[in-house]
Amino acid sequence: MINKDFFAALADLEREKGISEQVFLDALSAALASAYKKQFEGETGNVEVRADEEKGTLRFFLTHVVVDSEEAQEGEITLEEALKIKKSAKAGDVLSEEFVPKDFTRIAAQTAKQVILQKIHETERDNTLSEFSDKEGELMSGLVRKIDMKNVYVELGKGQIEGLMLPQDQVPGERYEAGDRIKVFVKRVRSGGRNAQVLVSRTAPGLVKRLFEEEVPEIKQGTVVIKSISREAGHRTKMAIASEDARVDAVGACVGNKGARVNAVVQELGGEKVDIILWSENPLEFIAKALSPATVVSVTQTGEKSAIAVVPDDKLSLAIGRDGQNARLAARLTGWKIDVKSESVAAKLEQQAKEAQEALSAALESMPAADEAPAAGEGETIEPAVPAEAAAEAPAEGTEE
Repeated sequence: MINKDFFAALADLEREKGISEQVFLDALSAALASAYKKQFEGETGNVEVRADEEKGTLRFFLTHVVVDSEEAQEGEITLEEALKIKKSAKAGDVLSEEFVPKDFTRIAAQTAKQVILQKIHETERDNTLSEFSDKEGELMSGLVRKIDMKNVYVELGKGQIEGLMLPQDQVPGERYEAGDRIKVFVKRVRSGGRNAQVLVSRTAPGLVKRLFEEEVPEIKQGTVVIKSISREAGHRTKMAIASEDARVDAVGACVGNKGARVNAVVQELGGEKVDIILWSENPLEFIAKALSPATVVSVTQTGEKSAIAVVPDDKLSLAIGRDGQNARLAARLTGWKIDVKSESVAAKLEQQAKEAQEALSAALESMPAADEAPAAGEGETIEPAVPAEAAAEAPAEGTEE
């Protein structure tokens, strides 16, 4: 089974597939040793398989570690037994005995075939993955191959590689069927043998960015810049944009004629709402725009990266959104903590603050100034105290000595 022709074939594979002959031999040796141990379970010791390319053969060795004890465990041999094999043996030595396996030719042939095919497959997959490494962060079209344990497997490119879409990367409410063609965002490319994977997503904000780049030439050219995106997949996305050219209307470019461009993106996202917001260098102005579609009366900074946005009473629910979604997305988009208040509540809070300030001012005014306070004991005559001992010695007034 293993002869010089076999080694010549490995050399050919190295040239054709770029796989080192030594890689094949190392994998084959480990696999044959494992297969032998499984077939001959009663065999003690560790089995090693070494390739002899000159003779075109594989040599089998049984190795034991010498131990200075009466009983030996798996892979060990007692010093007494070791001395029978090698007179100079001592505890800690590793003894190797070559042997010729019997009735192992068929299993060896099957194992060699499996190992070679597996190594070829793994290497080709790793090579393909290395080519995909520059695809991280890109948009790709793929074909849904199967759905297994809630994971969706997508064939990417021309079927060269398979992408894995985990449950957290799937849009709530979207249904995926084998044969569906979908667009996905490449999150990460992980190489490394059997654990090699391309992780893809339909929920990443990057998917929205890449879709707009496809639909809007001005973004692709860099005339319109996407500043930030916040997204709750399947529900709503907010995207802040700015124009690098004063002659170009950034919002109009993204919306397109009769909404054609933004509608194409919305359709790919399964009807997800998309708010296109004009970015501003003024953070308070940016916050007001980010709360769209609600109208904002005023925005006041209350601390570092925190502000209060005041909206008309009838627009409060719109500004906050269902379950706080609109305000939450606006906060992520701007990077600020936003407290949304209605005009009536804001006015009430302002009045309370004003009254508290007035009360504090009145209290401070009613307190006497420091230079107006009377000196201690003013208007009183204070005599020096007489020491107790002197008082005891002094004769009482009107008494005779």
